[in-house]
Parts: sequence; C-alpha cells; structure tokens
Amino acid sequence: MYTALTIAGSDSCGGAGIQADIKTMTALGVYAECCICALTAQNTMGVNAIKEVEEDFVGAQLDAVFTDIVPDAVKIGMLSNSDIIKMVGSKLNEYDAKNIVVDPVMVSTSGSKLMADEAIATLKSHLLKEGTVTTPNIPEATVLCDMSITTASDMEAAARSIYEEFGCAVLVKGGHGIADTARDYLYGDGISEWFESPRVDTDNTHGTGCTLSSAIAAYLAKGFDLVNAVAHAKSYLQGALEAGLNLGHGNGPLMHTWNIQ
Repeated sequence: MYTALTIAGSDSCGGAGIQADIKTMTALGVYAECCICALTAQNTMGVNAIKEVEEDFVGAQLDAVFTDIVPDAVKIGMLSNSDIIKMVGSKLNEYDAKNIVVDPVMVSTSGSKLMADEAIATLKSHLLKEGTVTTPNIPEATVLCDMSITTASDMEAAARSIYEEFGCAVLVKGGHGIADTARDYLYGDGISEWFESPRVDTDNTHGTGCTLSSAIAAYLAKGFDLVNAVAHAKSYLQGALEAGLNLGHGNGPLMHTWNIQ
C-alpha cells in the first residue's frame, strides 16, 4: 500500500487543507496520514478564526508517523508561524523524508491571510530547500522571487529564480488569469515543461491548490516521476472541477471523489 503524509491545517468546511488532502490521496489509491498544524474555523466565504498547534505537538505527531507508517511522500500545506515551520523542517531532515511537495499557502481562496509575515522568511530558509517541488500560485511565486509576474515568460523567469535560490523544482501555477487556459510551468532538475488544460468556468475553486499538491504527492508516492506526477495530478484536478459540485454561499469546494463515483 502506498502512503502519503499531509502536514497542514484543518478546514472545518472540508474543502481545503487536511480534509481535501486526505480525500484526494484516498481517491487516488494512497493511504493518507496527517499532521495537523492549525485548526481553522472557515467556510466557503472566508476564514473566521485560526488556532495554531504548539510546535512540540507538531513534532510529536511527526515522530508518531515516521516511527511507524513511514510515508512514501509528504505534502506540506498551511504552516502559519515560524516555530512550526522550523519544527517541520527539522523533523523532515531528521527522518530523511522523501518526495516532499511544498505548497506555500499564504492566502486562502477567499482572500484570508494564512501565514504570518515573519513566517515567509522562515519558509524560505528552513523548508523550501527540503522540498522535491514547490507549487506556488502567481501571487505566492511573486513573494518567493520578489518579481512581478504578468506573462508566461515571467512565470518561466520566476520558476528559474526560485529553483536557483532554493534548489527544489518549481511548479508555478497560472490559474490566476494570465491566460484563457490553465497553464502551469514546471522547472528544475533538468525539467522545463508547460502543462495546459481548459479553464473551468466555475466559482467553486475552494481548495484547488491543496488538491493539486496532495495529488502530486500521491502520484510521487506511487512511483511516478515528477513530470508525470504533475500531469496526472492536473488531470485529476480538472475532473474534480468539471464535476460541478455546488455547495456553500462562496467559493465552493471541489468534487474530490469524481473518479470513484
């Protein structure tokens, strides 16, 4: 049985975070484990409250996982403060974790801020270098490389800059309106690849970043190389968007189980 670990925050509405990750990994035939780093009171309209987990307990969760059911891949999502980021980075290094997908979650789909300002610097210094691949959207990539991104060429330049600084492969996600199609660019480790899919006309995009990154982790856990893991993950995400689930009063969640209905 393939296994994957998600290290992220909980979403009480079930569409993003730990819940989306577990649904995605399960739908793709991978046994999901989790380390909860924050509790959120949120729904499709926004994040109302965040309660952070103490970093020592985050470490205890990771010890429990890695000393028993060792994950074949790891997905990292919302880590809201520097102490948690340092603990996660230290434990991943201690246990020589493999196939690490870092989703640098800074802002939710609804626009709520999920990471403290000082935590961004810690993310850069303590976690990105541990990653196999990082999956920033355009606003997140802008923060990571400190450059404006408005064209496809800018996406390529940003990916190169992030790779050269941190040494992990980079998937810059183009879902924030650069083109009429959903174009993502993967760069690093001898890879320079564009992925393109039709843009789905829907407001129900809550948890898309979480879903894509956990799908990539699931396919890496199953032994796919990075290019094919990204390609299959995008195909899964496309299906989850096209399934047309319509819940909530804001940016609704995806249909994570579309492929096993």
